[in-house]
Amino acid sequence: MSTREIDSPYAWFRLAVSILLSTVGGGGMWSVVVALPAVQAEFGAARGGASLPFTLTMIGFAVGGVVMGRLADKVGILTPLMIGAVSLGVGYALASLSDSLWQFALAYGLLIGGFGTAATFVPLLADISHWFEKRRGIAVALCACGNYLAGATWPKIVEYGIRVHGWRETHLWMGIFCVVAMIPLALLLRGHAPVRSAGAAPLAGPRFGMMGLSPGKLQGLLAVAGLACCVAMSMPQVHIVAYCSDLGYGVARGAEMLSLMLGFGIVSRVASGFVADRIGGLPTMLIGSVMQGVALLMYMISDGLTSLYIISAIFGLFQGGLVPSYAIVIRECFPANQAGGRVGLVMMMTLLGMALGGWMSGVIFDMTGSYRAAFANGVLWNALNLAIALYLLNRRRTNPQQAAGAAAVVA
Repeated sequence: MSTREIDSPYAWFRLAVSILLSTVGGGGMWSVVVALPAVQAEFGAARGGASLPFTLTMIGFAVGGVVMGRLADKVGILTPLMIGAVSLGVGYALASLSDSLWQFALAYGLLIGGFGTAATFVPLLADISHWFEKRRGIAVALCACGNYLAGATWPKIVEYGIRVHGWRETHLWMGIFCVVAMIPLALLLRGHAPVRSAGAAPLAGPRFGMMGLSPGKLQGLLAVAGLACCVAMSMPQVHIVAYCSDLGYGVARGAEMLSLMLGFGIVSRVASGFVADRIGGLPTMLIGSVMQGVALLMYMISDGLTSLYIISAIFGLFQGGLVPSYAIVIRECFPANQAGGRVGLVMMMTLLGMALGGWMSGVIFDMTGSYRAAFANGVLWNALNLAIALYLLNRRRTNPQQAAGAAAVVA
């Protein structure tokens, strides 16, 4: 019996290694957030301009995820992981040598986000999905937690490094660490494709079908929903450090809140997989949208130190399950052989939403001198996401037979 069968102990070993790689490589999403006040001060930039590195990082992450995912499909997971490790090392080194905000932003957008962090998300999710059938949902959810684990650990490390050694030296050491840690971990994932165990059940088909919509319209609605929810989500995640600094609480407090937010996001992300197994992807998406909107409203009405810690924990607990729910909805509605491309497109839109929202919040702050309007902007984008979820649920109720023949397949 092969040790590399689907759902085997080796598959769980690969999952553990994948989570570690995603945690290390995912630091690029959050180091730029913590460094924002120091970089802004050194280069004399406005808040909107200082948000540009994060925006380019997320755009690079979004586009790079598609590129690196296709590369993994063609040559396997090892090559993109190696490219990612080297890109992170070179990217952080170049960021540490930047003489202008644009140089810093390009190092993040092209190398750290575009090839580095991108290699440790979409390709790893796609790879691990091939190694599980019975526990595919929880395996993918756990793998997707890697970038949240990065958010729960890296901000405090980066904040300490910047406070003690400065942002330039901190970036240089991050690059060295990524190369040293990621290459050995990547080598553990080399090998052949998984073997299907004898007697394994066939892959499940879509449960609900198109709900009376064309494939393009349904895909478009999910893409817009992903964009909208992550524009709203980005406001606390991108600007909580700067927000705390403006309130006089200090960068360290903001970094702690970011870690708290993303730590609870891990709990939410895993829990959403269990919830979706019981009630489906669309209801899970609706619940997440409502709760995220509530948390954003709480940010608008309270700015005390203790309350911000509490709200940050609540926000993380509320919003973490939204992004995985889109993958579940696509799996419920589209044929299995289309899932990869369609999930990739929606994930790209969520990342573009983070990029747009991070930049937009900075611009709104520059215009108003306050983050209250930026939180209100997030609430409005969240309302769009909620409206799409309600619309799709209504379509599902009024078109119950759209998945005729496939609806009986419920794993």
